[in-house]
Amino acid sequence: MAHARQGEEENMKVVLLGPPGAGKGTHAADLSKEFGIPHISTGDILRAAVKAQTEVGLQAKSCMDKGELVPDAVVVSIIRERLKEKDCTRGFLLDGFPRNIAQAQLLDDMLSGIGTAIEAAVYLETSNGVIIRRLSNRRVCKRCGATYNLITMPSKMPGICDVCGGELYQRTDDAEETVLNRLKVYQAQTADLIDYYKKKGILKVVNGDLERAEAYSTFWKIMAALKPTHT
Repeated sequence: MAHARQGEEENMKVVLLGPPGAGKGTHAADLSKEFGIPHISTGDILRAAVKAQTEVGLQAKSCMDKGELVPDAVVVSIIRERLKEKDCTRGFLLDGFPRNIAQAQLLDDMLSGIGTAIEAAVYLETSNGVIIRRLSNRRVCKRCGATYNLITMPSKMPGICDVCGGELYQRTDDAEETVLNRLKVYQAQTADLIDYYKKKGILKVVNGDLERAEAYSTFWKIMAALKPTHT
């Protein structure tokens, strides 16, 4: 797999779609390193704001703890500022935004204003049973944020991070009851985006039930196809 070369003109502006637990963050982190474009996770940004107890963080915390979506106005403000940063000029992987048609249209308008557009929307189609199993077994390091799974990717020592030795914990929004609510919210408010991008002719589908390496291979081919051909 060839890494993107410095100075290449890319237009790898990609939206990641799929329910919580589909693997968007895991694949995006790997693809970000491979293609040299930023992985922009609204969830990560919001959790950092919650930890820092910023105004945005306080607004978001009660929603996130219940598995509800953070209000559009808060998320749109965050994304608008993030997309202005220099590392986004060659492309980005947008994870967690847009979450509904209104946000998708706002994103299109934002990008149109700077003469560009989303090139692909990749939908990680994942069954509810797989999602519940993944999220209810996910554990995160309190110190460095490394992610594990009790079944598929456990730490070497139970409850201890392999990377930094920090304590592993279950996020509030990964408890099974909250996961079920998150899935209901996703299906009610986000699923329409699949049709939105399908009508635009830019929807790509990856089977999110596959093992990590197999799903990544499909995802990588989609991303590689967006790169310009150099002679």
